[in-house]
Parts: sequence; structure tokens; C-alpha cells
Amino acid sequence: MDIKNLIRDVADFPKKGIVFKDITTILKDKDALRAAIDLMQDSLKEVEFDYVIGPESRGFIFGVPIAYNMNKGFIPIRKAGKLPYKTKSISYELEYGTAEIEIHTDAFEPGDKVVIIDDLLATGGTSKAMVELIEALGGKVVKIVYLIELEFLNGRKLMENQNIDSIIKY
Repeated sequence: MDIKNLIRDVADFPKKGIVFKDITTILKDKDALRAAIDLMQDSLKEVEFDYVIGPESRGFIFGVPIAYNMNKGFIPIRKAGKLPYKTKSISYELEYGTAEIEIHTDAFEPGDKVVIIDDLLATGGTSKAMVELIEALGGKVVKIVYLIELEFLNGRKLMENQNIDSIIKY
């Protein structure tokens, strides 16, 4: 199934000059949703890891079913102020502003291996911040899988030492 053709471009969202890749068209199509999750999960077949980590909110959409299918736990990374227990946070630059994300301090044990599942690699700011946050707690990121990669934004440059896979490239 060619899920790339289902992605809708939305001009000037969330601000003027940005062309947003809208995946709600994939999410509403049961076959496309299954294909997207299966393709992302397939890239983890040979990877040894303890947990799936996904950022709010679209990382949850893809990360939870992958964790479930692979019999792993799921750990959320959320926007600041959204997690109820003790957290570690990091601030970072986005392509259209700044943000802060956090994770529970007891989300995993030092030395645990994790994979990050997310919908999009753009400039790499969010991903770099997630890796730094995980490493600050002693975790090891063994792979990052994206549904979409905007190659023209060179997001991989911020994470040259990471094992990265993306399903759809623009």
C-alpha cells in the first residue's frame, strides 16, 4: 500500500511558510494505519531494546501499538507540566519556536535500551532533545523510527550518531 499518497499538505500551518504534513488521512484509513504501524515496526525486527518511547502526541499514536505488538512497555515524553510524577525536562528550539519536554525520572533504569517512535523528522530539534533527555537519565537510544522524514531540512545532522529509519521521505 502506498501510504505516501494519502498524506495531505496543509499550507501555512502552524504558521505562514510552513507546509504541514497532515497524517490524519492515514489515521482514518484502517488499512493505511495498519500499514504505517507495520512498516515502522518491521524496522525494529533485528533491534534489541527494553522500551518504546514516544513523544506527545503523534508518537503516542504509533508508539503504543508497536510496544503492544512487540511486548514492550511504552514510555511517554510529554510537554512540560503534563506528567504527574517527578520529571526531568529539557528546552529546545523548533523550526517555528521553542518548546520544553519532560519524562518521568523513574521511566526506565540506567542502561536500559530504548527506541523512539515518532511521526516526523524535520529539523531534528525535538529528536535531539529527546535523545539528550533519555541519555541524561542513563538510557541508551538504540534506534529512532519516523513515519515521515523531510530530508531537505537535514534533521539527521543533529543526530549523526543515531540509528535512524524513516518510512516516507520528502
